[in-house]
Amino acid sequence: MSELETDKAARHRIFIGVAWPYASGPRHVGHAVPNLASDIFARYHRMAGSDVLMVSGSDEHGTPITVVADRRGVSPRQIAEENHRIIAASYEALGCSFDLYTETGTPNHYRVTQDVFLRLREQGYLFEETTEAAYDPEAKRFLPDRYIEGTCPHCGFPDARGDQCDNCGRTLDPVDLINPRSKLSGATPETRDTTHFFLDLPKFTEPLLAWIDASKEHWRPNVAAFTENWIREGLKPRAITRDIDWGVPIPVPGYEDKRIYVWFDAVIGYLSAAIEWAELQGTPDAWKRWWTLQPDGTPPARAYYFIGKDNIPFHAIIWPAMLMGYGGLTLPYDVPANEFVTLRGQKISSSRSHTTERLPWLHEFLDLFDPDALRFFLTVNAPETRDTDFSWDEFQRRNNDELVATYGNAVHRLLRFLQSRLDGVVPEPGPLDERDQAMLDQISTTFRAAADRLEAVKLRDGLGQVLDLARALNRYLDETEPWKTLKTDPDRARTGLWVALQVVSSLRVLTAPFLPFSAQRLHGYLGDTGEVASLPWEPVALPAGRTLPQPEPLFRKLDDEELDGLLARLNDEAPATGEPDTVSASAPRSPAS
Repeated sequence: MSELETDKAARHRIFIGVAWPYASGPRHVGHAVPNLASDIFARYHRMAGSDVLMVSGSDEHGTPITVVADRRGVSPRQIAEENHRIIAASYEALGCSFDLYTETGTPNHYRVTQDVFLRLREQGYLFEETTEAAYDPEAKRFLPDRYIEGTCPHCGFPDARGDQCDNCGRTLDPVDLINPRSKLSGATPETRDTTHFFLDLPKFTEPLLAWIDASKEHWRPNVAAFTENWIREGLKPRAITRDIDWGVPIPVPGYEDKRIYVWFDAVIGYLSAAIEWAELQGTPDAWKRWWTLQPDGTPPARAYYFIGKDNIPFHAIIWPAMLMGYGGLTLPYDVPANEFVTLRGQKISSSRSHTTERLPWLHEFLDLFDPDALRFFLTVNAPETRDTDFSWDEFQRRNNDELVATYGNAVHRLLRFLQSRLDGVVPEPGPLDERDQAMLDQISTTFRAAADRLEAVKLRDGLGQVLDLARALNRYLDETEPWKTLKTDPDRARTGLWVALQVVSSLRVLTAPFLPFSAQRLHGYLGDTGEVASLPWEPVALPAGRTLPQPEPLFRKLDDEELDGLLARLNDEAPATGEPDTVSASAPRSPAS
């Protein structure tokens, strides 16, 4: 296979890894951003004919889970399994079309993680070192990073954790904190000797810089700049084991009382999930279509990782280094990290309430509102290049003024008119004039423009192209006025209605990646069966003479009284803060821990 043919094949085989949410509690709507972005991207590529594999799962290790378990007096396994079920159901209700949503507590994941550990050790990329670690003299135990809080040495945030500062996003070690304190007892931690395995990141400096230089042309500028600067500041070895009893066992004698730490094993979840998916399909080697390099070293697929910006170091530096060290596996092609979703300008935390106003848990939101309403809002307001703020007023405005009034109203008034005046039968068109042809031409233009944006992971702009077509349809209907001309010039009216229906027919395809639930309903209102997601990414003609069924509105308008009532229910039925000690709304956090 030539280099050109290999690159073409890779472009049409897409691996999508989505950041793994901590199973320490439910996820709120801000956590849905990377999951939604990846789902839009996957749905588009499937319709465009690509061979897609999208995986994720619940991260069942890490100290946030043990913190909750300690507080409730139950096992970490119980906490993880309870929340895994809630999280998985929430993402399913949102419409996330994972090929596999799994968990890190499986025997398969343990096996793959230990294999990666041993390979890196054999290749000389892991070493043992005795260092000083934090120890709680009152609780009489070593303290994992998340059990220590203190002041961030970079920004002065007083509640930084031992692994990362939620305020500035910098990764930390517990020894970096100013005035550290134990979350178990409040005592000042002592330092005691302990031996652990370290990933020798400095060995990857030059290979990583060369890889970043080749990749940054198609990366988001903020991701490329952050990654390159982080490397040039100087990589340091990073401990990958901890003095804990919850996690993947270390496959080395003498380490029975320690575990592989969560940030190392969680990123391996992308590989272990692909392997698990293949085994579940009854084709154990199928995962290699996305992961195993060609004999000449070229990748068989393009691998995309959808995360929040606080996870950039772990997906754009540490995970690629681990893959380089293991050898023979596909490196990330793109890491389209989103910025933060904020609430009244402050980063949202599931455990730290900055205000009496809160974002609902995702499952709560989907009990009250349609999933496409949330999908629309989070996409049209997506934090792709900068932080964006969540407010109920903005959610209501976007829903009513854009989703309902711009798109939904155009579709519904057209289909209702067809029922009331033409018995639901798609008319036969007459000769097309210049305005008709321009409207039809815009359909093809929109497919090409939206595809360009989607393939570049500019999902907000892709949805914008689709909305522009809906706006153009509204203008066309206002100008042609078929409800008036049906009496004075019925042939002209029928032609205009036929043209408008062709636009609506293609809008079901164009909206399918973004708004799959309403796209499927519209598919039925246009007289078709089967799955709209199975249609190819191209205009779909609606044949003249077809009788369409009675339609219903695609979307629900939210008036002030209804929204106030829903929010009152939300506040009455749930506490203002959640139990889990997790992270910002930027992304489900697993590898960054």
